[in-house]
Amino acid sequence: MTPQDARTTDEAQRGTSGRAAHATRAAAVRPGARVRPEHARRHNRALVLQALYRAEGLSRADLAREVGLTRVTISDLVADLIGEHLVIELGLRPDSRPGKPATLLDINRKGFVIVGLDLSNNAVFRGVVTDLDGTVIERGEVDVAGVVGDAATSAVYTLLDDLLSRAASPVIGIGVGSPGIVDLEGTVVSAPNLEWHQVPLQQLIAERYQLPAQVANDANMAAIGERTFGGADADMMLIRVGRGLGAGIVVGGQLIYGSGFASGEIGHVVVGTDGGDECACGKRGCLETWLATPRLEARLAGAENDAEREDILRAAGERLGISLGPVVGALNLSEVVLAGPHSVLGGALLEGTAETLRSRTMAELHGHLTLRMTTLGRDIVVLGAVVMVLTGQLGVS
Repeated sequence: MTPQDARTTDEAQRGTSGRAAHATRAAAVRPGARVRPEHARRHNRALVLQALYRAEGLSRADLAREVGLTRVTISDLVADLIGEHLVIELGLRPDSRPGKPATLLDINRKGFVIVGLDLSNNAVFRGVVTDLDGTVIERGEVDVAGVVGDAATSAVYTLLDDLLSRAASPVIGIGVGSPGIVDLEGTVVSAPNLEWHQVPLQQLIAERYQLPAQVANDANMAAIGERTFGGADADMMLIRVGRGLGAGIVVGGQLIYGSGFASGEIGHVVVGTDGGDECACGKRGCLETWLATPRLEARLAGAENDAEREDILRAAGERLGISLGPVVGALNLSEVVLAGPHSVLGGALLEGTAETLRSRTMAELHGHLTLRMTTLGRDIVVLGAVVMVLTGQLGVS
């Protein structure tokens, strides 16, 4: 039996409403509400998988102590998970006492794979196949320079067709990081640079491939990836620069979505009162016109010398710092992480951002702020997609 067969509902398989899932979770914990047996079992199942995922080798007795369940309940859950091939036995613990051997268990890290896509680059859509630990097994990409609208959707299918054909183990889900505003149902509400408006991408992918799918904003996925694999703080902001510009905001360890799912959409905030280039959204002087990779690379290509190149990068960093100052001040963030091409974001641009932030915030309150580049490189979005699939399908984070 696969993880898909074992699901208590078919919601994830259809890639349907994340909003409905959120409502279900809320109902399950509402004071005075009845906790149904299937909800309790699903919760306990997730606790066991989470404990195994973090520990890499626990006995049934260890699990009972770790998650606070009876040994009988643990044995029942583990038997089901082994039957579904989600959990495997590693063998006897080396230090087991004579007569009381303890069999170690682990999540089946190599037995299933996840497909993650990053649609934020201006020239290519990138994708990976990973194991449950996020280790990349296969890579793929498709050229999308100048590709928008339905053609961009077709490019997503082309990339998925390729990656799925190379998956050597059962796929538990597909995660996709898309630019623009994406609601909790995985609909791309607006992605001006791709000319996508109200595109139900999650539903389209789930129905086409008959696999659980999760589509979210690329910057939000990058923030999740940085928190999980990059060691980011619990109060942080991830600035994602690619075809456009967006941010994922984490406060108290929780991703912030905002009332219209547009939290972190700072790319279309006008910076300053001195006009500027026209943006894809129709306004002039948006932050994106200063930092989006195609715009920045075009300016740098026209630079006549290194000094002029540095001035361009420092000016872009200054505009970013102006935009970040109020956010850092309002949320008292401890860390800001930049993700995108290091060749343009590092160096003078990063220095310009840091200098502007220092000049526009109070050192007594925000002097501890860390501003740095991500350590995850170009995989940051796809790794966030992997985490979202793990959480959505197995309850593991």
